[in-house]
Amino acid sequence: MRQIILATGNAHKAQEFQGLFAGTELEICAASVCGGMPDVEETGKTFVANAKLKAMALRELAPKDAWVLADDSGLSVDFLRGGPGVYSARYAGCDATDADNVEKLLWVMRGVPMAQRAARFRCALCLIDEVGELRVFEGHCEGHILEAPRGDAGFGYDPVFQPLGYSESFGELGEEVKSRLSHRAKAIEALQSWLPV
Repeated sequence: MRQIILATGNAHKAQEFQGLFAGTELEICAASVCGGMPDVEETGKTFVANAKLKAMALRELAPKDAWVLADDSGLSVDFLRGGPGVYSARYAGCDATDADNVEKLLWVMRGVPMAQRAARFRCALCLIDEVGELRVFEGHCEGHILEAPRGDAGFGYDPVFQPLGYSESFGELGEEVKSRLSHRAKAIEALQSWLPV
């Protein structure tokens, strides 16, 4: 079984990845198997650039025969010209909670009509194999921003994001549905279709 070490210290994200890879011939491990995820300054201007920074940082600590997988993902809102984008996790400040970020987003978009609330979640995955070869896989999920949070499933902006074709938010749909629709699920699907396993 091939071991892939996930370059994140985010417990929610690690759980989500393990679920998305369930049933495959892959062992998805948290960065704790390498002593934890090193601090990485996410200076990239794109999700791809930041995913590469995180993957390369963990590759330095990982066992030589392991693969490393990093993601960078976030919310892109048309009304905000693509923002919060790479700043999604720290939109309301460096120590912001999910609730802080959602509150700021809704405040900034107060009064914006539904026709102008189009948004998408984006995900970039960076995979580095045992010989250092790097590959990128991307996915996105279209939808729009609700005027108030709905549901308590998921994390981040899930309660205010309504995917196209659904009347519920990600916070209401739950992990089973989200795991089929999400930006991360689509990026992982692209990765899995490539994997030589």
